[in-house]
Amino acid sequence: MPEGNLKTSVLSSLFWKSLERGGVSGVQFIVQIILARLLLPEDYGIIALIVVFIAISQTFVQSGLGTALIQKKEVTDEDYSSVFYLTLVVALVFYGILFLAAPFIAAFYNQPLITPVLRILGLTLFFGAVNTIQNAVIARNFQFRKLFISSLGAVLLSGVVGIAMAYTGCGVWALVGQQLTSIIALCGIMWFTVNWRPKLIFSVTRVRELFSFGWKLLVSGLIDTTYRNLSSLIIGKLYPASMLGYYTKGQEFPSALVSNINSSIQAVMFPAYAKNQENRPLVKQIMRRALITSSFLVFPAMAGLAAVAEPLITLLLTEKWLIAVPFLQIFCASYALWPIHTANLQAINALGRSDIFLRLEIMKKVLGVSVLAVTIPIGIYAIALGSVVSGIIATLINSYPNKLLLGYSFTEQWKDLMPALILSLVMCGTAYSVLYLGLSTWATLILQIVVGVVVYTGLAWVLGLESFTYVMNTVREYFPGRKGAC
Repeated sequence: MPEGNLKTSVLSSLFWKSLERGGVSGVQFIVQIILARLLLPEDYGIIALIVVFIAISQTFVQSGLGTALIQKKEVTDEDYSSVFYLTLVVALVFYGILFLAAPFIAAFYNQPLITPVLRILGLTLFFGAVNTIQNAVIARNFQFRKLFISSLGAVLLSGVVGIAMAYTGCGVWALVGQQLTSIIALCGIMWFTVNWRPKLIFSVTRVRELFSFGWKLLVSGLIDTTYRNLSSLIIGKLYPASMLGYYTKGQEFPSALVSNINSSIQAVMFPAYAKNQENRPLVKQIMRRALITSSFLVFPAMAGLAAVAEPLITLLLTEKWLIAVPFLQIFCASYALWPIHTANLQAINALGRSDIFLRLEIMKKVLGVSVLAVTIPIGIYAIALGSVVSGIIATLINSYPNKLLLGYSFTEQWKDLMPALILSLVMCGTAYSVLYLGLSTWATLILQIVVGVVVYTGLAWVLGLESFTYVMNTVREYFPGRKGAC
């Protein structure tokens, strides 16, 4: 694809992907606020445990084949259909395992409700299998407008179902109904918006070819999913379900923000990397732009969220959730590192080096488990802080291969990131100091937000940050009637 056409496709896709993530996250944010006010922390704790087992099973179902379909230069109906039927069979196998294992998991955590909830939520595996192919088709063709329509429709419908069930006193089942409705609606809407249907063909050869790339991602994904949820499994066993609810709620806000900003950029950049994988200088240029842009947006978002955590939780979720505030602030630091992780790892995958990706995952998880083992005896807050320590070291591990593959070293990357990081820390300190003025909760939150935005954007403009200039020029260039250099 010519560079000019590539840029047009990337900018258009980035607009729709950002709109999709922004619209979905915005609706989900409102839904979660309402649900959190209606439900108890214990309800979220039970769901957090169950989601671990669903996520691990979903990793096997996807098998890295969705990414393999995006990465492959030429894909046929035979590839899509073969992966489709294989993932459905794997989903059936793992649903059977979850169905039989549910009573034993419930007994281990002394939570009888886990058995029926896990058996119902396990049905999402089948719809997730279908959605894997649908997402691959959209990503390969840069059709993120269709994803926006489908995702927004699904989250609206599932939000109505979840809130209605919560109001009628369904408790944890309101969260079950919301999640199940979401994936069913997403697949259903995509069935009509995405121009793909499975055909009655299956090729072992095509599956083997895709799996030669995807199996490394499967192992990597399994290691990563298990590791990311290991703390929840441990906390669920050692602490009351309510404490796990506070822990997971503390992750929810930064996770939503980062997914909206960072994931939008990276989801569009991966197919852009893959289509130009033989042009290493262009891949480096794309990666650097993605890294600088996402960090320019993610760093201040996380720093600002940490500063306003207490008044935000009080106003939105009520005081019953205040125990989640320290967790939220800790996870802001952890999620702020995501642009570095994803930019490096997606570049490695797009270059077809899933072998390197796998080795990196093993190294990081050995490190992470070691840190977790040290922090468990100290307490639940130490467990959360351990994720920050592991994340910082992981940035060095993830960036090392790209020094050789793309000539983009760890030092060069941090040189690009440092201006946004310094401005974000200055903004965080300034906004946090507003808490000492003794204003009402509403006045404190509003003033903190205003101060944070003015300080960060003002300093970025005055100092002429490259990322600030690029974002502003891109906005002017994309919208009709506006011009600007890129």
